[in-house]
Amino acid sequence: MHIAEGVLSIPVLGVGIVATVAATAIGLKKIEDRQIPQAGVLSACFFVASLIHLPLGFTSVHLIFNGLIGLLLGWAAFPVILIALILQALFFGFGGIVVLGINCLNIALPAVLVGYLIRHLAYALPDWGKGFTAGFLAVFLTSLMVSLTLAFSSEGFVASAKLVVLGHLPVALIEGVVSGFALALMGKVRPGLLQPISIARARPLPQEFCSELAPAQAAKGTANV
Repeated sequence: MHIAEGVLSIPVLGVGIVATVAATAIGLKKIEDRQIPQAGVLSACFFVASLIHLPLGFTSVHLIFNGLIGLLLGWAAFPVILIALILQALFFGFGGIVVLGINCLNIALPAVLVGYLIRHLAYALPDWGKGFTAGFLAVFLTSLMVSLTLAFSSEGFVASAKLVVLGHLPVALIEGVVSGFALALMGKVRPGLLQPISIARARPLPQEFCSELAPAQAAKGTANV
């Protein structure tokens, strides 16, 4: 998923830097004190998992667990992933300093989007289903963003961009399974960690609807009397 330095165009790099700075600021503002230990553990998981990688053109194939991070932390996925990317670039030369912004954007934005969608649209799924969906979709969307990043930088990268998406499909399946079991285990051992994604199935009616419904119910009751 990491794109090496010297590959992307300056406009693409600029967009990545601006977007990542803005999103990281939002993530730092939204993160709660109780989430900080969890954020540290997830950042370490991302750091270790993504170091074990296979080269694929101008990028690499590896597990990232960004779906799990986005599902549990939301916008805080940006600072969590950015810190891990900085440490990888400084100590292992993995990725690079110049491409930090775009690499973080490609990995963290799908995490946030997938986390939001599952919390609000797929909340009825069991924990394993939520984890699998988050893991699979986040990796697939990240590979799609990486391929678009390469394609927008140069027409010569179009072939490599297609290879990125195809090469990450098996990774998406593996990450989905691992994330599913991880989330199911959390639900049994530490259910409190899943509080951000535990949305009640029966949601309260909007206030406007309730205010309109009350007079109608009162009139109906009077008529019955």
